[in-house]
Amino acid sequence: MLDKNPPFDKKLRMKIAILTLHLRFPESDSLKSKRRLLKPLRLRLQRDFNVSAAEVGLQDMWKESQLACALVSNSEGHATRSLQKVESWLERNWPHIQLVDKKLEFI
Repeated sequence: MLDKNPPFDKKLRMKIAILTLHLRFPESDSLKSKRRLLKPLRLRLQRDFNVSAAEVGLQDMWKESQLACALVSNSEGHATRSLQKVESWLERNWPHIQLVDKKLEFI
């Protein structure tokens, strides 16, 4: 009988890239207001860029947030280019949200 599950390649070339964005919401006046802005942004990132996105910091601050976008790829270059597109897309399409800082890291 043939094994239906071949063994995993021990030399996986998997790269996990995480782009953490420090965002500011100047027009927000409450946590509810911030989340009303953040939720559609997070959903668009997931849909348009095929990344996992979640608020990972500053949840209790109503004018700021830390949003992380994670991407799995077989190439560090591909992951970097994809996440750089996220950053430029955000600045072009969401002008009412300010990008304060960013950090790209690989696992």
